[in-house]
Amino acid sequence: MGFRFLHTADLHLDSPLRSLALRDPDLAALISDATRACLRRIIDLALAEQVDAVLISGDLYDGGQTSMKTARHLAAELGRLDAAGIPCFIIRGNHDAESTITRELTLPPSTHVFTGHAGVEMLDLHPRRVAIHGLSFRDRHAPDSLLPRYRAPVADAINIGLMHTSLGGAEGHDNYAPCALSDLQASGFDYWALGHIHKRAEYPGRTHVVMPGIPQGRAIDEPGAGTVTLGHVDEAGTLHTETRVVALAEFARVSLAIDGLEDWGALLDAMQQALDGARGAAPHLVARLVLTGDGPLAARLARDADLALAEAQEQARALGHVWVEKLELRLHTRAPRAGALGELAAIIARDVLPSHDYEQALDEMEQTLARALPPELRRDFAPLSGAERDRALAEVLARLEQG
Repeated sequence: MGFRFLHTADLHLDSPLRSLALRDPDLAALISDATRACLRRIIDLALAEQVDAVLISGDLYDGGQTSMKTARHLAAELGRLDAAGIPCFIIRGNHDAESTITRELTLPPSTHVFTGHAGVEMLDLHPRRVAIHGLSFRDRHAPDSLLPRYRAPVADAINIGLMHTSLGGAEGHDNYAPCALSDLQASGFDYWALGHIHKRAEYPGRTHVVMPGIPQGRAIDEPGAGTVTLGHVDEAGTLHTETRVVALAEFARVSLAIDGLEDWGALLDAMQQALDGARGAAPHLVARLVLTGDGPLAARLARDADLALAEAQEQARALGHVWVEKLELRLHTRAPRAGALGELAAIIARDVLPSHDYEQALDEMEQTLARALPPELRRDFAPLSGAERDRALAEVLARLEQG
């Protein structure tokens, strides 16, 4: 039989989704429940595969705002493992360190949460024992490597380490307990069950190192169908891993070139085909539709982007289990070349865009708008980038040209 385990991390239960809530309440309801649904799917998989242990490498929660309802949901799901005789081993990540509920919640007897002191829990399985190593942090800041604090591998046992770490660093992630991959591979452990970085990575070898990634993405910058890792150490001591999709919904940028599309009807057909073709392994798709290129529809799209978005969302609803959260235009819309609009475009390009006064005026307008917004909206307000300002100006000219 050997030893079978499920490894996951970074569930971020009840992560806030304010920007989605502003755009589409139904979509926000789906995604806000997706992290809990994903946890259920993970436990379902562990039970179906009859694993010997579940490993959770940090960031069950998303910070100090976690509700007791969410904590009870977690305890109930872990209770299902307990009833099946499957132990669960958890380390606290940097986000868990902010949550008081992490310390107050009573978990089932078979759930072990490692403390701030490096620990080892032993499982007596045939034909070899299994040593589960772990270390949690109470404070979210961990500037130094944790590896020196772990205990040495247990002799004549399968050694698995749980660690929450940024490894060598990753874009969009805090530099949390950095650790060199080569040091982990030289540790003498059989498997390192990592957490913290939301993009999946697997490094096979004598010491197998896995970052399973976030099992349920929460926004367009966490694309793809989130996964967990199923591990199996056979009776000969050989480790095998398998990737399984557990996400309820996946985010994806769906690109569509409009070159050659002659009319609005052709655009609608092309958008529907693109969305249908982008479906992945998760039950739901949340898409950002990105229109690129040039052609007869470019000017109209610059003017009627809101209409195109509404049409795309209607088509997505017709497909079922597909959502369009935003329409993004990356079009090569030409400026008007004749008449008064052509002269206006030339003046803007020559005198306005390079002007410091123009940039300063836009900055002041954005600051005034931000101050006027209610606090709950102000958190999600972001100034336009230079490229976004250029596209907005092109849209104004396109609307004037179309009359």
